[in-house]
Amino acid sequence: MNNKTNLFFIIIAVALLVACSPKIYGTVELVDADLKPVGESSEGTIINMMNTTESVENASTSATVNAEGEFESEKKAITPGIYKVEVSRIGYVTETLTVEIGSATREKLEIKLKKIHESKRKSITGSSTDADKIVNPGEVNIQPPGI
Repeated sequence: MNNKTNLFFIIIAVALLVACSPKIYGTVELVDADLKPVGESSEGTIINMMNTTESVENASTSATVNAEGEFESEKKAITPGIYKVEVSRIGYVTETLTVEIGSATREKLEIKLKKIHESKRKSITGSSTDADKIVNPGEVNIQPPGI
């Protein structure tokens, strides 16, 4: 093979590697208890992605849902490992999923957040104990420390 052919194959290989970088992406839809759309935009919903197999300083990244109801992890933010993906929005039940990401995995998630019925919502202002102030008991919400 000549040098131009070798260069062509190298460029193709690099392009394929870049295109296949790990990624977590998808959509979020807000629904009622019967899984029917509530007619409210999911824009601003927070997606926390925590790599449970990575060191603490590299374990967490997040994304925000856009106006079209879509989210996507930042480029190079996802490394291979097992991720806990937590989707949370005030007034909705937090959804937590587990996904395994390989070196070229592109995991698409379609998430439906269920609205919490008004009578089941907890109010922090009227709470008398710290236990009453926990919004989602039993769930973990790990976020990196602010700088």
